[in-house]
Amino acid sequence: MGIPSQLLEAEVLQALEYPVDVPLFLRKRRLLKQALQGRKPGVRTRIAILGGSTTAEVKASLEVFLLNQSLEPQFYESEYGRFAEDALFRNPELDAFQPRIAYIHTTWKNIRSFPALGAGSAAFEAAVEEEMSRFRAIWAELEKQHPSCTIIQNNFDLPVLRPLGNLEAGSYSGRVVYINRLNYEFACAAAGNSRLVIHDIHSLSAEVGLEKWYDANLWFSYKLAVTPFGCVLLGKSLANLIQAIYGRTKKCLVLDLDNTLWGGIVGDDGVDNLQLGSETALAESYLAFQNYVKDLKNRGILLAVCSKNEEAVALEGLGHPDGILRPADFAAIKANWLPKHQNITDIAADLNIGLDSLVFVDDNPAERDIVRRYLPDVTVPEVGSDPSQYPLILEKCGCFEPASINEDDLKRARYYEGNSTRSAAASACSDYGEFLESLEMVCEIKPFSPVYLGRIAQLTNKTNQFNVTTRRYTKAEIEEIAREDQYIHLYGRLIDKFGDNGLISVVVGEIEGRSLSILLWLMSCRVLKRGMEEAMLDALVERCQERGIQRILGVYLPTAKNAMVSGLYESLGFTKTAEDESGRTTWVFDLSFDYVPRNRYIRRSE
Repeated sequence: MGIPSQLLEAEVLQALEYPVDVPLFLRKRRLLKQALQGRKPGVRTRIAILGGSTTAEVKASLEVFLLNQSLEPQFYESEYGRFAEDALFRNPELDAFQPRIAYIHTTWKNIRSFPALGAGSAAFEAAVEEEMSRFRAIWAELEKQHPSCTIIQNNFDLPVLRPLGNLEAGSYSGRVVYINRLNYEFACAAAGNSRLVIHDIHSLSAEVGLEKWYDANLWFSYKLAVTPFGCVLLGKSLANLIQAIYGRTKKCLVLDLDNTLWGGIVGDDGVDNLQLGSETALAESYLAFQNYVKDLKNRGILLAVCSKNEEAVALEGLGHPDGILRPADFAAIKANWLPKHQNITDIAADLNIGLDSLVFVDDNPAERDIVRRYLPDVTVPEVGSDPSQYPLILEKCGCFEPASINEDDLKRARYYEGNSTRSAAASACSDYGEFLESLEMVCEIKPFSPVYLGRIAQLTNKTNQFNVTTRRYTKAEIEEIAREDQYIHLYGRLIDKFGDNGLISVVVGEIEGRSLSILLWLMSCRVLKRGMEEAMLDALVERCQERGIQRILGVYLPTAKNAMVSGLYESLGFTKTAEDESGRTTWVFDLSFDYVPRNRYIRRSE
């Protein structure tokens, strides 16, 4: 990590991971930033902070947490309190900045007016509509002026003071009632607008505690609506959300078994004596963790087991009558006596995902340390040994934070279950061509559709291996590509007799005269060597011919993870025109002759 000698590894974990040692973070923030800037370059992003209060503390904390997540931010900060003016009126500096994310840092202090004492329902509704009209105008203008920008909007925290006491929560005159209603309206607005994401400071401030979140003296002296203490935790929460917008949510949770999913050692204690169920507080803690893990699986996170155990014994434990998780819930199970870092490497290979897509949870600190040392790309939260805290620690690490949930997320586990069946079918065929024929594959290849834009953006940010340029796009940028006529864009879905693989390939090209320059070509590794790349090329050529394109230009930009596609263009008949010392190659495909389709095994649907 390149941490200076002043910072010990334990201090780094305390400063950056849950539970964040806020005083330590504030003392070491400058050193942390210097250390994190010394690592290998991350993904660059431009963030405009439009503040309803002083934002320097927000920016300083956010920057460190983003750097820790390998995101390199550039910032624009509005002047104090000018969040609305910067959005509603043209600002040349903001226009030139071209933000990819606009973060509106408002709090309850920025609500213009509250319903008057004794207000009835009509006055209450009128006040809600007036406030919502102002924010809708802000969001709409930002969308109009910055079409590739994602908007992050704080919802509202609650004030510390409640002049009406408990009546604040039970009267049309109450601030609590009013703020809760505004937060509901913000949620409805975000649900109907894919470019608007809510940052939930309502919950965050409750977690911190309002007396630590807000200090009247800091407000009057410096117009800080959130204390420096609160800004640290706000920065971490916001960084988790921005990471999710960039599609960097982890894909797979790898779990130990003994004293992690249940209390006790199944091989020694036997299934009947494990702590799991509702008989004791400890047993109920493990059951609650299994429920939380099941919820992650149901929203698309893959599960895997990595346990030092006999496989039969491990499976017996997963059959505990009070357990929630069963062997069928796991995409991979490694229960043996090999080192855990070796098994985790094998899990990643079996699932065709990168090690940086994995999160490993184990109650044993020695095992956690070994995996961190041998597999630094794997995220290993410091979960401790108290199972009642496992769900909270796992949630606060932000690894599985979603910006949205799409259909492919919900079906992901089924996609990987189908791959096991395909592997068995492959072994029964005499040659690979026969196997591909036997799959009875059907693909859908079409221009970007609104229903798939979230999944397309997700793929652009998660796919590292089969990805010729590894360009990253937010959903807002994908929406802009879909709108503009200068681009040719295609998605590919693949179905076979064993099931639906989902949306697994994306191509984006920019038209320049009579040429098309490929900006992005990627494919999920779970469908490698099925002929989908040939099918995508066939469809791309068709679109180019319809637009009068005479040649397709491709670039391969080498990274540490995409060597598998270094020969993609050559295999598809492109001609190499240049190569530099970094390994970057450029390619051309001439469309002036009759094109012969490459796809042999996949039927195209209409």
